[in-house]
Amino acid sequence: MNENCIFCKIIKGEIPSKKVYEDEEFLAFHDINPAATIHILVIPKVHIPNLQEVTDETVISKAYCVIQKIAVQENFAKTGYRVIVNCGKDAGQEVMHLHFHILAGEELGPKIR
Repeated sequence: MNENCIFCKIIKGEIPSKKVYEDEEFLAFHDINPAATIHILVIPKVHIPNLQEVTDETVISKAYCVIQKIAVQENFAKTGYRVIVNCGKDAGQEVMHLHFHILAGEELGPKIR
């Protein structure tokens, strides 16, 4: 855990979130500034700054399994969804804790917002 990281504080319960999913390794919650009708963030509970810092590929595969579960649970698996991972400042990563954006609930079109 990184004591200065907002996502680590959410994991520890120091900052409230609207949780969608939680297990031993991941937490998922609604984004406070949604870019689509449904905008959920999936984060590993271990602090990893970004995609370049991943040293165990199972983190990625497990994250995508969690995303699949959430899509079914929240009823957008059949209509579709987009998964986005920003890596670093130039890509628009605002919180330096690996996270996956799930966008759904509307037709997203060919471009990223």
